[in-house]
Amino acid sequence: MDWGMKNRLSRLIQKDGHCMFLPIDHGYFQGPTRRLERPGETIAPLIPYADGLFVTRGVLRACVDPGNCPPIILRVSGGSSIIGKNLAHESLVTSIEDVIRLNVAAVGMSIFVGTDYEYDSLVNLGTLVDDCENYGIPVMAVTAVGKELEKRDARYLSLCCRIAAEFGAKVVKTYWCENFEKVSNGCPVPVVMAGGPKCENELEVFEFVYDGMQKGAIGINLGRNIWQHPHPVAVMRALRAIIHEGATVMGAKDVYEQEKGE
Repeated sequence: MDWGMKNRLSRLIQKDGHCMFLPIDHGYFQGPTRRLERPGETIAPLIPYADGLFVTRGVLRACVDPGNCPPIILRVSGGSSIIGKNLAHESLVTSIEDVIRLNVAAVGMSIFVGTDYEYDSLVNLGTLVDDCENYGIPVMAVTAVGKELEKRDARYLSLCCRIAAEFGAKVVKTYWCENFEKVSNGCPVPVVMAGGPKCENELEVFEFVYDGMQKGAIGINLGRNIWQHPHPVAVMRALRAIIHEGATVMGAKDVYEQEKGE
């Protein structure tokens, strides 16, 4: 791996080998998502606790302070909306020139294994990896499932993650599931957990993040379960305790309650 690639990854993955990414890219297919209507205001108190920010170029330029932000993972795929026929019908929508211009630490795109657009998304991943390898930029593949959330089991996700790694992704973002070790053990590159649908309460979030970390994930890429929560900073600090300090679920809960009360 070239120096530039290693350097970019080291900005995202901390010295303990773990990471906490904050995605705010939901608007690229959902529009003004609740509590993300004004992204800059939403993320302002959370920025100090994020190891990386997953964002589109439009919101990056319009809402993120270039003098005060964590390393950027740039969302470069898109093309379908929540009201369209098929969320899996995506393509690459950002050029490598703009990626370089924005000085990002990595790029991210979705793959849709098992859908009508499986071939398209995987070929797009290969193309993106080729372009980014030329400039030492890591690619994070997102194992998206569109609206079909019932697909989130270990057998399916392990297939998706392995394929993403085989195509050259340096990091894979995927959902937590039961028997998560089957997913992480079959993927030769680091795996980070997505949040998926919003959980009922913060304890559910702490539980699945803790379980995933014990079973091979290196970190998280959680959005709605943080910034849609009534106490987002408290949740984020509690999650950092699990990821970077080895806290248990109850230890994270204590951090949450303490921060919430301040």
